[in-house]
Amino acid sequence: MNVAADRKLFLGGRLKRLRRDLDLSQTAMAADLGVSPSYLNHIERNQRPVSAQLLLRLAETYDVDLRNLGQSGGPASEAELSEVFADPLFQGLAVPRHEIMQLAEDQPAAADAVLRLYRAFTDRRVRDRAEAEAGGGAAPTDSPSEWVREYVQSRHNHFPDLDALGEALHDALRAEAPAPDEGFEALARARLFARHGLTVRTLPAEVMVEWTRRFDPHRGRLLLSDALGPSSRAFAVANQLVLMEHGAELQALTDAAGAPDAPTRNLLKASLTNTLAAAVLMPYAAFQRTAEETGYDLARLQARFGVGFEQAAHRLTTLSRPTARGVPFFLMRVDQAGNVSKRYASGAFPFSRFGGACPRWRLHSAFRTPGRIVTQIIETPDGGRWFTLARTVDRQGQDAFTEGHDLAIGLGCELKHAHRLIYARGLDLQKPEVTPIGPACRLCERHPCAERAAPPVGRALTVDDWSKSVSPYPFA
Repeated sequence: MNVAADRKLFLGGRLKRLRRDLDLSQTAMAADLGVSPSYLNHIERNQRPVSAQLLLRLAETYDVDLRNLGQSGGPASEAELSEVFADPLFQGLAVPRHEIMQLAEDQPAAADAVLRLYRAFTDRRVRDRAEAEAGGGAAPTDSPSEWVREYVQSRHNHFPDLDALGEALHDALRAEAPAPDEGFEALARARLFARHGLTVRTLPAEVMVEWTRRFDPHRGRLLLSDALGPSSRAFAVANQLVLMEHGAELQALTDAAGAPDAPTRNLLKASLTNTLAAAVLMPYAAFQRTAEETGYDLARLQARFGVGFEQAAHRLTTLSRPTARGVPFFLMRVDQAGNVSKRYASGAFPFSRFGGACPRWRLHSAFRTPGRIVTQIIETPDGGRWFTLARTVDRQGQDAFTEGHDLAIGLGCELKHAHRLIYARGLDLQKPEVTPIGPACRLCERHPCAERAAPPVGRALTVDDWSKSVSPYPFA
């Protein structure tokens, strides 16, 4: 992290949040950092700036990533809060940008509370509309998927304990291998049988019906659908293995998260189990090293670790180990209708958290070139530039209504990291061809835009009888 000599850093809110996360008193933290409690108190109240020396002591003492500490906002960023306050619900308040920044910077817990309230409100609003259309009954008041997504994102999609468990189990499996090139699935099956008395059977999809994986504890069997490809089958076996070997640790992590209800806890445990399974298939150190050596070549990573495109791409968003960081990627997965089913990021995340993605992003046009990677450099309204790539993938366990390649994976990083990627070789990264994009249409004020699907909130439309804009929703 570069700290300019003439720039004062006031990080009181974030420092206070770090101290509370570490369960330290001001006196204890001051002693750790070699400063007086009164000096630390002044810093937390933003009455004193944070010096470069103190930042270095923070990094050394608590293994803090200075890039994360220096980013604007915490889990609730300025961009996310701006999106919230742009809602018509707050029409007439005109909350100024400096107040939003102050909330994100100085009161991170309160900012998170605002986001949670807004998520609950928008979830209820969506459900009310759906119930009104269907004439149906009531729905639950919480969204487990959104809660889990926000929890994972608050950890920057990085769980070091699970990475350590995954590496240890991977090494144990390799030590038991009868041959150096023995495939992971065969090793995991052998361990399931030898240690847990479980056999693995593959059954026709017509027999499995809606299930792609099902555990039968009474007969000691793991049943897999033959609709799963090799990489998905290996992941399913890994999933069962980590549940058998590290179920207690997974349950402890789930309980510690404080999920609000049983469905959310169950979904979180499934997410953490998937994370551990990925860590066994793609052990952190080996995966990060291979990624760097190959220029983050996803095809090479797939071949080296026997995984699918989506599995490798998702793993790239988790490489935040302080001693071996990877490129900080974000990932988004959409279907052909534009529904977003995954959003993960190890660093900054430039897209709307409460809506879809901009249609100008080639994530959507990837459906026109199935199986091929398309690249693009995009620019967000705040001037940030990002190198992105997108490719379609098959949905796991297809049914009679899917045609293959019906999901698209978008992967990207800040443009300053693009030189490390094989996909950016040959491009002029100093003077690149850039596509301006926006957040969800109702929040985007770029004009004119032929792809606009909705007018921006708070802007008057300028539709008249004498002219027609390229945009279906021209505004002043």
